[in-house]
Amino acid sequence: MTLSPESEGAYGADAAHAASGVFPPFDPTYYASSLFWLTISFVVLYIALDRFILPKIKTTIEDRRDRIADDLDAAAQAKAEAEAAGQAYEQSLADARAKAHGIAADTRAALDKELAKESAEVEAELAEKQAAAEVSIREAKEKAFAEVRTIASSATVAAVEALAGLEVAEADAGKAVDKAMKGA
Repeated sequence: MTLSPESEGAYGADAAHAASGVFPPFDPTYYASSLFWLTISFVVLYIALDRFILPKIKTTIEDRRDRIADDLDAAAQAKAEAEAAGQAYEQSLADARAKAHGIAADTRAALDKELAKESAEVEAELAEKQAAAEVSIREAKEKAFAEVRTIASSATVAAVEALAGLEVAEADAGKAVDKAMKGA
């Protein structure tokens, strides 16, 4: 391929550079233009960051910080409310237990009074029944002794008449039975 003289000039610099064997960014002939474009790029990037990107990041960070602070305040308030509710619950539970113990003690005392009253009534009733039974037993005993005396007197009269053939008065036989009963 043959090059025209005009194109040889354009490619001649590149060919000379290629012949030198230096990497173009490290070639001192290009330092000035590289620094110029670096400065322009840095300024454009700095302005873009400063005017558009960093304010959005800053507001996002501030919003997040505010939200976290609000959440922490709400959590602290909820914790305080929970602790207050827990203390109120413990207090109401203690009051309920005390009230239950009081009711149990009152009920126990009332039942003890009622039991003592019923026991006294039952004991009084039993004492009355016992006294009535003793009177009834005493009367039955006296009646039985009276009947035994009468039967013994009649049996004595009948035995004396049957054995001895004598006639004995009922009163005399009663006196003999009384005497025999006292001696026994």
